[in-house]
Amino acid sequence: MATDHGGEGPRWLSPAEKEAWTGLVSLILLLPGRLEAPLQHEAGLTLFEYLALSHVSEAPERRLRMSELAFLANGSLSRLSNVVKRFEQRGWVRRSPDPDDGRYTLVTLTDAGFDVVERAAPTHVRSVLDVLDPLTAADRQALARIAAKLRVRPADLG
Repeated sequence: MATDHGGEGPRWLSPAEKEAWTGLVSLILLLPGRLEAPLQHEAGLTLFEYLALSHVSEAPERRLRMSELAFLANGSLSRLSNVVKRFEQRGWVRRSPDPDDGRYTLVTLTDAGFDVVERAAPTHVRSVLDVLDPLTAADRQALARIAAKLRVRPADLG
């Protein structure tokens, strides 16, 4: 419900706004499961775990600050910390203080962790393409524009 406008009561969604909102909510609620189920089945990874490993694998020197990785993987630092601890125990990543600023912790993907990403990536890409293939090029461009408009990026990540 939106805010009151001049004492007329609450502003309700128009039919077009409701249709857009329902579509967005459906994407938010249904897509993660469609992307995660194949990863769980074929690679034993949650979508969050895969995204964390994948983002580090694409970073320069396969290394990222924990805070940036939490943003990219769309999770809290505490959630990421627990996942990274498990990854460390499996030999997939190493944590170290950032030499440029000791207040930050860096996560570095090991060769073993990179192998995990390489094995899981085709499964993830198939799932992503299952979502994107029904869309036209214009649909994909519109989706990218909308996502950019709705995204909020923490100030410390530039």
